[in-house]
Amino acid sequence: MKKDLRTFRQTLFSKVLAEVIGKITYNQLTLDRIPENFHYPTPDQNKKYVLYSHIPFCESLCPYCSFNRFVFNESKTRSYFKSLRQEINMLADKGYDFTTMYIGGGTPTVLVDELTQTIDLAKSLFSIKDVSCETNPNHLTHEILSELVGRVDRMSVGVQSFDDHLLKQMSRYEKFGSGDQILEIIQNAVGILPSLNVDMIYNLPDQTPEILRRDLDYVILSGAEQTTFYPLMSAPSVKKAMDRTLGKMNQGRELEYFQIIAEELEKAYKPASAWTFSRHDVKMIDEYIVQYEEYIGTGSGAFSYMNGNLLVNTFSLGKYEQWISDGKMPIYAYKSFSRRDRMRYRFMMELFDLTLDKQKFAQDYGVTPEISLFPEMTFMRLAGAFAKTTKDNIFLNQNSRYLLVVMMREFFANVNLLRDQARKALPQEERLMCVVNEKLYHNEFA
Repeated sequence: MKKDLRTFRQTLFSKVLAEVIGKITYNQLTLDRIPENFHYPTPDQNKKYVLYSHIPFCESLCPYCSFNRFVFNESKTRSYFKSLRQEINMLADKGYDFTTMYIGGGTPTVLVDELTQTIDLAKSLFSIKDVSCETNPNHLTHEILSELVGRVDRMSVGVQSFDDHLLKQMSRYEKFGSGDQILEIIQNAVGILPSLNVDMIYNLPDQTPEILRRDLDYVILSGAEQTTFYPLMSAPSVKKAMDRTLGKMNQGRELEYFQIIAEELEKAYKPASAWTFSRHDVKMIDEYIVQYEEYIGTGSGAFSYMNGNLLVNTFSLGKYEQWISDGKMPIYAYKSFSRRDRMRYRFMMELFDLTLDKQKFAQDYGVTPEISLFPEMTFMRLAGAFAKTTKDNIFLNQNSRYLLVVMMREFFANVNLLRDQARKALPQEERLMCVVNEKLYHNEFA
């Protein structure tokens, strides 16, 4: 009975949250062109930044992915890596320093020699202590992983599902193998690098509770130190492709699936954030970067968030390389956020990470969250979101993590609209590099 009441309350409040967050972010996330007199921000020595590097090349394109990505071409990729390293050098010249680096994509491991050169450069320029990197199952080979030993601390592998039917729908079966084969690949890779994270997607249209439970069993059997379960998210640019290949989304069962995930993973993992679970008390940044409020993005299509401004690098490979060659930072658009927007962003990001630091909040904004975000705090209290509140922190109720998943889902679904705006500006020849298998998908920009 108690669980039923909790489910009813989460269902009710999550629907309201989805509506409110969706409208707020939709109205706010419209990009402005960078003015002619724009100057790249100088680093604040009192702040910590994470360095994000984007590698926008994949051997095959997935129908649900809205990140900046292109079909892999070796010569273009090598040329791109060279420009990326030049951009990283430019940040060093501006006085930036980083202790953490995250390399996402795309598939960063498509050319491991270029990747290792890039990591080595960043470590030589900055105070980087840990590096996280994304990959696909076919790159979890001894040859590739051995090159990354001592360079990458946390490897995140995109599995999405171990179910063969779903893998075929996503055009991943032929490329990466069956669910059983992928499981064996992961089991053989565990232990080579300090930490391995398995990325999964739930609430796929053809995914049943039974398929989800089997996926969870496989994750536990894999031995991976960490796993992240993302709800299926979409964007206008990929919606038609998703509808044709995967089927229509049904968010009405998302809470049920999240509850299954939370219950089953308790057997081997502990929550590290609202959607990440760890066998040990180890934190890991994912591609959405929630643990650092401010981050610097390098590469085509990368985002930066500094001083309340979202800066967006050009999505065009040609423009990116040209601007870097000219010694120009590749920012093409930006969005400035109000003080209240920044406070809401901090509130959401830290609670998603399970704890809101009230003292730091008051120190940075000159006011407590109880006063500055009274409506938001009241709503979350009524929703039962807080486990306890002390003078220093607000702790998220473990049973209310789904509320933060909804907030993040709606926020990032609308961030995908920014990517769509940027992608529409691509020249025709680069749009064609986004075209996936025509038998399965239709690219909206082709």
